[in-house]
Amino acid sequence: MSDTITTAAPAGKRPGKGVTLTDRMCEKRVTERTKIYDRKCPGLYVSITTAGVATFSFKFTDPATGRQRTGWLGIYNPETFAVEDARSKVYALRGTGTTALAETFRDRKALVAKRGKTVAEIVEERIGWMKTLERKADDPDGDKRPRLESWETIASHLRRFIVPSLGKKIASEVTKNDIATLQNDLIEGKYAGSKASVSNARHMRRAASGLFNWAAEAHREYVTASPCVNLPKLPKEIHRERVLTENEIRIFWHGLDRDDMPWDRKTRLALKFELVTMLRSRELLGAHRAELFDLDGEFPRFDVPAKRVKKRRVIQQPLSSLAVEIIREATSREGQQFVFESPVYEGQPVHRTALATALRGTKHETCKNKTKTPGICELLGLKRFTPHDLRRTAATLAGELGYSDAVIAKCLDHAVVKDDGEKIAKVTAVYSQSKRMQQKRMVLDGIAAELRRIIGEPVKAVGRDEMRLAA
Repeated sequence: MSDTITTAAPAGKRPGKGVTLTDRMCEKRVTERTKIYDRKCPGLYVSITTAGVATFSFKFTDPATGRQRTGWLGIYNPETFAVEDARSKVYALRGTGTTALAETFRDRKALVAKRGKTVAEIVEERIGWMKTLERKADDPDGDKRPRLESWETIASHLRRFIVPSLGKKIASEVTKNDIATLQNDLIEGKYAGSKASVSNARHMRRAASGLFNWAAEAHREYVTASPCVNLPKLPKEIHRERVLTENEIRIFWHGLDRDDMPWDRKTRLALKFELVTMLRSRELLGAHRAELFDLDGEFPRFDVPAKRVKKRRVIQQPLSSLAVEIIREATSREGQQFVFESPVYEGQPVHRTALATALRGTKHETCKNKTKTPGICELLGLKRFTPHDLRRTAATLAGELGYSDAVIAKCLDHAVVKDDGEKIAKVTAVYSQSKRMQQKRMVLDGIAAELRRIIGEPVKAVGRDEMRLAA
């Protein structure tokens, strides 16, 4: 028995002529797949599934074969593609002639296959595209790197936020309202497995926008246009201002030296190194011996290659005596090439998320409120903070020591737009690098001296003249 019902013609009418199709008919619920032919526009019909999806199609005779063919027109939408829109489309197609009409539908059949992809399918294709290895312009002779080097983070956002809520929908049917609803659910904490978070909503929007823009590109055409336009504005995020106090720094520093810590020593040394050098986690975790210079000399430094830097520019970071001590301990194994070597994979650096995970701890498999491995913050009784907060703490220490905001910004690899209140032209900031290393070294040496004082180690006093020189 067929699972499709075709509407009978009304009494007094010739069979097969159908009824005058209306929008209300397209919206009705059916218990079996139903086809309704339109009397007003011969050949046009709508097919309604039990899930409530109504699809317009058009029957015509292919002159090349003499056989009847069916062309797909589109999915019913009361706002964008209603009955009158479908009729207009059929009239326009008929005006092209039957030969052109047949060719149009042959081309459209391939397009329909593309447009039939689900969001989950294009997400996985997008992830595969992002992580494809290629040579980069900033390092043409080096190793191949993923197309988008932050692909793991983007993939996480797509799989956490987009796929569970929209994964089963046809990608071309996703509307602006779908994205806006998901955004509101994330902000209000209504999304399963996620607390109320403006940050999560922002990450979702960025990932969704990249996905649908990529899907709409001419050689893909999985969607006609991105639904991520004119969305409601996100609420203002509360900027993080976590800075460790002197007492917290002391507890943290000495706590990292405890033998009963469940986190490996290299990861704990890397946390110290972030506080001492003001570098980002990604920049320092891949530190290689070949990137370290003059460790035994007067001007030790660490050159971070552009491929690991946020702004894709080489960072030359001076190393204080405290930073050199950390490097010495971290590179104790003979033949070791990476400073912060993975405890699991010999010859490889620790994973880029290792520092954040160590501070936060790993989640328990069954209970939300417990941790499988407690984080360093929990073990030391410290209010939770992130690796990035260590950079902010170091910058705050430098500010309290009297160094100028411009010099501190250089140490953080931030763009310097003002120096002593005076605006600096971008071109000036690029060319004026003569004093940069000397100034940065003064700041980082000053921070190291202040840290030694806080943790209770003997320090050599940093003179006010030296501070003024760095300022």
